[in-house]
Amino acid sequence: MPRLSLFKPEKGNDYAFIDRNISEMFQIGGTDAYIHKYISPNDQGSSEDATQPQRSGDGLNELAIQDMLFLENRDRKYDPDVYHTRVIYNVSDIDFDLSQFGLFLQNDQLFMTFHIKDIIEALGRKIMSGDVIELPHLKDDHSLDETDTETLKRYYVVEDVSRASEGYSRTWWPHLYRVRVKGITDAQEFRDILGDKDENTDQKTRDKELEINDAIVTQAETDAPLSGYNTQQFHVMPTDEEGKVALVTVDDADLLTSTGHINVDKVYANPQSNGYIEGYLTGDGIHANGETVTFGTSFPNSPIEGMFFLRTDYAPNRLFRFDGRRFVKIEDNVRMTMTQNNTRSTEKTSFINNSNATTLKDGSSTTSERVALSKLLKPQADN
Repeated sequence: MPRLSLFKPEKGNDYAFIDRNISEMFQIGGTDAYIHKYISPNDQGSSEDATQPQRSGDGLNELAIQDMLFLENRDRKYDPDVYHTRVIYNVSDIDFDLSQFGLFLQNDQLFMTFHIKDIIEALGRKIMSGDVIELPHLKDDHSLDETDTETLKRYYVVEDVSRASEGYSRTWWPHLYRVRVKGITDAQEFRDILGDKDENTDQKTRDKELEINDAIVTQAETDAPLSGYNTQQFHVMPTDEEGKVALVTVDDADLLTSTGHINVDKVYANPQSNGYIEGYLTGDGIHANGETVTFGTSFPNSPIEGMFFLRTDYAPNRLFRFDGRRFVKIEDNVRMTMTQNNTRSTEKTSFINNSNATTLKDGSSTTSERVALSKLLKPQADN
C-alpha cells in the first residue's frame, strides 16, 4: 500500500478539482474587472550610447526599463484590447487625512485577489506591476459637472503581486494572486488609457491641480512676500563711543550741510549698526530708521562719513557704511521671495537656473553653461 500524502509533485486531479471550485467561487461571488495590459515602454528611438537600455525595436517588452537612472517607465504603452476577469476584494471607505497640508488619502491602497489560472488565461501571462485595473461597479453616474456626459470611471494601477497565503490548498499548491493596487492619477504614465491632454477624457485633474497650486503660491507670496523677518518698523537709537545717545545739532563744528547727505533738521546721528534688530534673516539692504542709501556696483570716489552704500554687484546685495576711513559691512540682503524663480539673486539660484550659453572665442561653436552630469560623465561600456 503506498504512503498517504496530500502533496504530490505534479498537479493532479485533486489540484484540478480544488482549482475548479475556487474558480467557480470567483464567478459566483466576485465582481468584474477590466485589465488594461501593460505591453512595454513607448518606442524612444535608437541610441548610440551603449550604456543605455534598448529603447526601440524588438527589444521592447514588458521587462524593458525606459530610464535606468530612476528605474521607471514614464511613457507606457498599453494593449488597446481590454481583458475581462473576476476579482474579490474588501471595499473600504475613502477618508481624507485633514491633519496634513493638502489632500491625502488614509487608505488609498487596496488588496485584490485574483484566480491564478483565470488571470493567466485572460492575459496570456501573470498580472504584473504596471497593469491597470478598471472596476465597472465603482463607476459614478452622477457627476457634479453638468458638461461631463460620461460616467466617471475608477482605475487602479498594480504595484505589487504575490501569492496569497489563503490561496494555498491542502495539496500545497497555490491558487490565488494577492495584488496590491493604488488609484491612478492624471499622469504621463497612463496617457494610453486616459487619452491625450487635449481630449475630453476622465480624470483630467492635472490642470486643476496646477491652478490650485498657483493660487496657493500667490496667496503665500501675499502673506509672506519675503523670507525672514521685517524690521523696518523698529527704531534704532544711535550711540557714540561712550554709549550715550548720539545727537546732531547745528552747534557741532564738524557738521557739513553742503553735501546734501545730512539734514540739518535731524536730532540724532545715523546708527553705526542695526543694533538690537540684527538677527537671523533680518537683512534687507535697507538701513534702520529709514536712512538715505545710495547704490551702485562700485564705491563712490568721494565718500562722506556716515553715508550708506548698497553694492548691487554682490550676491546677495551688501550694505556698507563709511566711517571716515573704510566702508564697514552692515548687512546682506538675505530676505528674498520663497518662490523658486530667477528673481532670487543668489549664487545658488543663478547656478541652478542658468540658461546662458557660451560662445567660443573663435565663434566656432556655442554651448550651454548648464549641462547635466549624465551627459558629461558617461561610463564606458564593459563588453
